[in-house]
Amino acid sequence: MGMSWDDVVLIEEGKNSGDPNVVTVNCPDKAGLGCDLLRIVLAFGLYVTRGDFSTDGKWCYVVLWVVARPSSLKVDWESLKERLVACCPSCMPTFYLDHISSCSKSSPLYLLKVFSMDRKGLIHDVTKVLCKLELTIQRLKVMTTPDGKVLDLFFITDDVNILHTKIGQEETCKYLSAELGECCISCEVQLAGPEYEYHQGLSSLPEAIAEKLFNREISAMEVGPLAMSSDKSKVKEASVVIDNLLSPAHSLLQIQCRDQKGLIYDIFRISKDCDIQIAHGRVSSNVNGIRSLDLFVQNQYGKKILNNESQIALCSRLKEEMLHPLRVMITNRGPDTELLVANPVELSGKGRPRVVYDVTSALKSLGICIFSAEIVRHSTLDREWEVYRFLLVENRVFLLTSKQAKEDVVNKVRKTLMGW
Repeated sequence: MGMSWDDVVLIEEGKNSGDPNVVTVNCPDKAGLGCDLLRIVLAFGLYVTRGDFSTDGKWCYVVLWVVARPSSLKVDWESLKERLVACCPSCMPTFYLDHISSCSKSSPLYLLKVFSMDRKGLIHDVTKVLCKLELTIQRLKVMTTPDGKVLDLFFITDDVNILHTKIGQEETCKYLSAELGECCISCEVQLAGPEYEYHQGLSSLPEAIAEKLFNREISAMEVGPLAMSSDKSKVKEASVVIDNLLSPAHSLLQIQCRDQKGLIYDIFRISKDCDIQIAHGRVSSNVNGIRSLDLFVQNQYGKKILNNESQIALCSRLKEEMLHPLRVMITNRGPDTELLVANPVELSGKGRPRVVYDVTSALKSLGICIFSAEIVRHSTLDREWEVYRFLLVENRVFLLTSKQAKEDVVNKVRKTLMGW
């Protein structure tokens, strides 16, 4: 007899204002489930204050203490619950499976066309509406015309199954038109056709720019301005230790590094991509800006990680992406200034949630307009990246001609992405 779907995901509100909500997931296990759950939590703009993960290989039990970030949109907790349930392997009665089947299936791709007058913060305002409606941006193409108008092409997937009907498409456009106000000229949604094939090509980044963007070393410009205190070592160092003595069946992976947005998701994403099975894990609370994780893990064969080369490779990968999970740089594209942001893509093909939202929020706060934007994929020797390219427009308040101004933009964007 299947358990009630109400028991698969439970969300308990904090007793006092500011207390975290407790999210409990109790369901059959599957490979990479922890990563999938944390990706949804990140997509809803939630911060995990602490967490516990446990599985016997067949059944898993996850408890997350979460709070909404101050800059995040209002959280729809019921929608979060539905998304988490849809992510869990089947253990529910047939009537409820029918209810969520549309959420668990692969969503078709839709093309959202927004034609409007240009203004500061336009792309962020559109992105904010898409986040509210739980529409995920897969590709983006923004073009500004000589007469001051903008054509935005958003290739999106529908996480809540509202765009498959004409009514849902019209309601989405009404929502966007209301948010954009008088500057909105037209808005339409349709299933993506040949246009998507045209815009989904691989990156055409110049070789010198790509080499700098994907360099494994962290520059002084990237580290120095972001230090929480005069002790720069807190930023530069990340500790990853593998202990094979404590448990007879598992390797203990002890991780400690500076806290940042998406940290736990990044660690579980790497574990998923490297076929590392997490049998039990504990995420400790933030202490002086430092986060600690203890994970009891096995390799893809259900064994300890004893091979020295495998240990070095895993620790190196974790350190690299804890210190440098997103790449941000400014370069010149002819006479113009281009902002580049890149993040690794999961082996499943999924990109990081809310990158466009965070970047456009940072640019809007600086008063910088976007002339054009696009999202492309770029492949390096060992992984695929999602690359966001923003051609920026100078304004009288914030000139992009000086080196210091460009560094300020990079630092503001990175701090917003990292939640610092």
